[in-house]
Amino acid sequence: MRINHCVLALLFAAPIGFSQQSQPGSPAAPSPDDQELVALTIYNQSFAVARTSLDLDLHAGLNEITTTRVTGALEPDSVVLRNAATRAPIQVLEQNYDAAVVNQQWLLQKYEGKTIDFQVSTPQGLQALPGKIIRAGFNRPAAYGANGQYINGQQGEPLIEINGHMQFSLPGLPLFPSATDGLLLKPTLRWQINSKSAAHLTAELAYITGGFDWDATYNVIAPDNPDVTSAEKVDVLGWVTIHNQSGSDFERARIKLMAGDVAKIRQGGGYGGGMGALAKDAISFEADQRAPGVTQKAFDDFHLYDLNRTVALHDGETKQVQFIDAADVSMKRSYLYNGLGVQVQPLYGGNVFQNQGYGLGNENIKVVVVEEIKNSEQNHLGMPLPAGRVRLYRRDADGQMEFVGESLIGHTPAEETVKIPTGSAFDLKGSRRQTSFHVDYNAHQMDESFEITVSNQKQQPVTVSVIEQMYRCENWQITSKSAEFKKRDSHTLEFPLQVPAKGKTVLTYTVHYSW
Repeated sequence: MRINHCVLALLFAAPIGFSQQSQPGSPAAPSPDDQELVALTIYNQSFAVARTSLDLDLHAGLNEITTTRVTGALEPDSVVLRNAATRAPIQVLEQNYDAAVVNQQWLLQKYEGKTIDFQVSTPQGLQALPGKIIRAGFNRPAAYGANGQYINGQQGEPLIEINGHMQFSLPGLPLFPSATDGLLLKPTLRWQINSKSAAHLTAELAYITGGFDWDATYNVIAPDNPDVTSAEKVDVLGWVTIHNQSGSDFERARIKLMAGDVAKIRQGGGYGGGMGALAKDAISFEADQRAPGVTQKAFDDFHLYDLNRTVALHDGETKQVQFIDAADVSMKRSYLYNGLGVQVQPLYGGNVFQNQGYGLGNENIKVVVVEEIKNSEQNHLGMPLPAGRVRLYRRDADGQMEFVGESLIGHTPAEETVKIPTGSAFDLKGSRRQTSFHVDYNAHQMDESFEITVSNQKQQPVTVSVIEQMYRCENWQITSKSAEFKKRDSHTLEFPLQVPAKGKTVLTYTVHYSW
């Protein structure tokens, strides 16, 4: 199996700067190196941990340090600054974070109470109309406060005074003076550091940021004319898809991906909007056949996937990297029929469903097709597979690939089996009916019988696993049956039925409940 590093430890080389000064208000020093790498480990829960290094020239006394090597979705209270050589934390007297990158709303707020020109259309053409900004307007999303209370979102329209009259809208395109102080083109962190003596050191900056996400997708390519009685050989291609909505570009990035359900407190209005909330306009496909493959290793109770190469990742971009390319993988088909159609938990604590018609009337007739792949080295796989979407393609007689179904899988360890429900079989049908029902209230017991029929219009015989649930109460016993079964759990049975070609098989059983 060929693997391409997929652990989102993005070592960013973003176009971001760094400056420091010995006294407040003095000119900023030039940026030392805009090509510093930044390491980013991206989690599949819409956040990442970023790490970068900063060269600090500290003077005795108060130093003001400014860096733009951060994102617009940084969590300010997660920032850790420490000496890279000694790992000792650097004492920061004060930290300020400003993600308010200049935009129209920011400038309107800056000029509240002042008069600017608005460009308006007139019969004579475009003209400048002076107007005073009484209120810039605002849009505050709903959020949770520090003590957990919910704060409703609020919106306010701008209020502009024009020719002695006030209006609740902008009269035209606002034209702001070019000499505007405090313009921020990138998110910025500022520190005040008091040093006892002059020192030159390399500092490590680490923080948690939102705006990143990743997911895995798998494409399984099967040959034509599937043999439903034995395994077939398929190809498996795996892709990691990385999303950057952090507000920052990274020209050189080393990426690691963390797979697993890591505990992370989420507040209202956080970054975890799900993949549907991410813009996926810019898509680039990267696959260097000569590059090292994606590798993985266990980390704590999770798994890290490392891309093992430097990539570019721009704001708003969706990047895909192939991390699995496996051939001759054995895949076996199975069929499932659940006549009840849903999963039902039995009643516990002496309670019982005594209504004869409970669970009846909406029986399912569809037989589900399930493809199974053993995730083992012997089967040319064997790497823990991150959760994601699996698509199944099958070649037709002309050699063209046709889409035949897809499903979602959870995190799958090595040596486990991946099960992919791909839809309902056209030529297989099931039916389920209750044939008898008796309750003895005095003896606290109940007997119920069912007949399940599976029909097969295929040219070859198939095995269909019939799923039946003992859902009326916790104490049950099968008193008669026409086929053997195995327990899936304490109240779910699986009957493997052999169904002949162009024929049908009937299953009957009786269950005895007591309470």
